[in-house]
Amino acid sequence: MEGLEVTVLLGLAVLAGTILAPRLRLATPLVLLIIGLLLGFVPELRHIELPPETVLLLFLPVMLFWESMTTSLRGVRRSLRYIVPMSTLLVVASAFAVAWIGAMFGLPWPAAMILGAAVAPPDATAVAALGRLLPQRTFMKLKAESLTNDGTALVLYAIAVSVALGDTVTGWSITGTVLVSYLGGAAAGIVIAALAYVSLRRMRSALSINVTLLLVPFTAFLLAELVGASGVLAVVFAGLIVAWASPRITTAASRRTATAAWPFGVYLLNGALFVLIGLEVQLVLHEISPSEIWGLVLLTVSAWAALLVVRYLFQLLMSPFSRPRNPGLTARSGPGSLNRARVVSTVAGFRGAVSLAIALSVPLTTASGDPLVGRDAVVFVTAGVIVLSLLVQGPLLPAIVRWAKLPNDSWAADEIELAQRTITGAAIAALDDIAAEHAVSDEVRERARQDGYDMLELANARAFARAQATSDADQIVQLEGMLSAPSAPDTGAQTVVDAGTTAADGTVALTMLAASTGIDLTQRSPLVRFEEMTRLKLALLDRKREVLLRLRREGTVDDLLARRLEAHLDAEELRLSGVDDLD
Repeated sequence: MEGLEVTVLLGLAVLAGTILAPRLRLATPLVLLIIGLLLGFVPELRHIELPPETVLLLFLPVMLFWESMTTSLRGVRRSLRYIVPMSTLLVVASAFAVAWIGAMFGLPWPAAMILGAAVAPPDATAVAALGRLLPQRTFMKLKAESLTNDGTALVLYAIAVSVALGDTVTGWSITGTVLVSYLGGAAAGIVIAALAYVSLRRMRSALSINVTLLLVPFTAFLLAELVGASGVLAVVFAGLIVAWASPRITTAASRRTATAAWPFGVYLLNGALFVLIGLEVQLVLHEISPSEIWGLVLLTVSAWAALLVVRYLFQLLMSPFSRPRNPGLTARSGPGSLNRARVVSTVAGFRGAVSLAIALSVPLTTASGDPLVGRDAVVFVTAGVIVLSLLVQGPLLPAIVRWAKLPNDSWAADEIELAQRTITGAAIAALDDIAAEHAVSDEVRERARQDGYDMLELANARAFARAQATSDADQIVQLEGMLSAPSAPDTGAQTVVDAGTTAADGTVALTMLAASTGIDLTQRSPLVRFEEMTRLKLALLDRKREVLLRLRREGTVDDLLARRLEAHLDAEELRLSGVDDLD
């Protein structure tokens, strides 16, 4: 099929999955995978192959960059004792376990090791798409783990391929590969993020800022590949750094555009990828001889089961080294709750794009020109493990989460309310100085002060209502009405006087004066008061944003929650300033 036909087909498949998923009450990725499997029954469509460089160079940089941008740095720092062993030691253990099983089924050891490296890492995009119903802390730990474990898997893959091709592998060469992959990938990501920081600080156009951000993941991946390092780690490092510096180097208009465009683009890429995985499974299935299929199917199920068992046992063995910092948490949750949490984490370890890209990247021949024994089996089993992961673990996860009865994450609501009260209180405290700095009248200043008190009262009412588990709807509606109602009282204005002055070019400049009985027509124009209020509110928004960034920097408010609050401040800034274009 031609490229345009494939593009239209993928678009229609993604549209169909988007429409059907809510009606079938299934996760959209699962529906898209099933659609891909069904399309694979059409012989003409079955030959749509997924080049590995397409996944590595087109899909992964964009998706991993956005997932990194929306990952909590505070959560990563606090969960390092969990993330580091899970993204390194667990990947190695899983790879060797699957390789051992593959060797038992007759695969040559190099091919078995390639298979283990391919299926070992949980996939960040699959976790992000299917793990949203998890408690926030659990979801962020899994997401951070899946962002960083790809580097370990790619190092194992490079070593296994070298062995399969007949190259000499020594302890020093393995050590060098690991160091170059990790350190080189991190360095490449840091360098590109630094260049992006310097460039973005000089830009004010939303369009220029977002084009620069789009180039960051591809440039980081390219630089890492040029030095033989991990492009995946480079993209992750660049994304985390840019996310941290984003409030300082982007504008409200650019953030609004990015928030709308990036999730939509990532959704389309992710959806197309799941459809292509289904098609790839059908292609591989029809290329395997019938006499080998049942043995490979049994190997696929065994490898998938081994991944689940190893993941659970590894968490069990590592639990003494990854205790929560708060001892009371363990005491309250109890050993049963911790064990249920391990089961949830085990089931939520989905495989996806990276595994398929690794399998498809396996060379066709050795250095001598002979076919690489076991390559078809590696591709078949990897695709099968992905399908089992998505079609079995995906629908099973909601039931497992309900069974686990994990504690709710009330901390997010607490931190949002704390941040709202803090930034509003800071703005009120600085109101007098800001009003004097911007030459704002006492009338406008006091009106803004009253609006601030109303917002504080609303935030306190919401906090009290949530803490008491009550819904005092009347009070909330009344307080929200106070915020949405005009600040100026109704004076019963009856007339509008247009005071016109003729300019040198003959045009008439109008000054609108609202007048009513008992009001001096020489009073300050409502237009003047509106302009003063706009200037004052924009300055107060700057003060709120500074306090919010300080709360994030100190770790009082989580990065993701700070982004949500910043989005509200951005929306208010754009409304006041009237910025509707991209320039």
